[in-house]
Amino acid sequence: MILKADYEAKTVFEINYTKLKEEGIKVIAFDLDSTVMKSKSGRFSIETLNLFEKLKKDFKLLIISNNNNLEYISKAAQQIDFPVIGPAKKPATSVSKDFLKKNNIEIKEMVMVGDRPLTDILFGKFLGCKTILVDSISWQEEKPIVRLARKIERLVNI
Repeated sequence: MILKADYEAKTVFEINYTKLKEEGIKVIAFDLDSTVMKSKSGRFSIETLNLFEKLKKDFKLLIISNNNNLEYISKAAQQIDFPVIGPAKKPATSVSKDFLKKNNIEIKEMVMVGDRPLTDILFGKFLGCKTILVDSISWQEEKPIVRLARKIERLVNI
């Protein structure tokens, strides 16, 4: 079941971060769009920024995004004080592996958090870290067709 996440939570705000710390997780990698930032918004919410500040006390944070708009990636990076990797080309791991190796990040001590099984979760599985599948951070605002596509994608547990 390569697309089955190790854990699931409604959003990044409902993840049991205490449990992750107890399990030896030291690095949390988040997907960007729809995971920690409303898709195509270019801005983190205050709630998300507060979550990051809280988490930085116990974890090293990074964002791994497939967004290929370098200006957008730069805009996201300017709002936080930890790395944003992009475009990462998930589920491929080569771009991220290079960064992790250069920064002495142990993959077994990392968790990948994302909203897409076919990119984020598969990436984490290929990389060899734990994975957490969350729903979109702005799920209440998504169009019905997007909600349907998400449900179909989650039905696949191979």
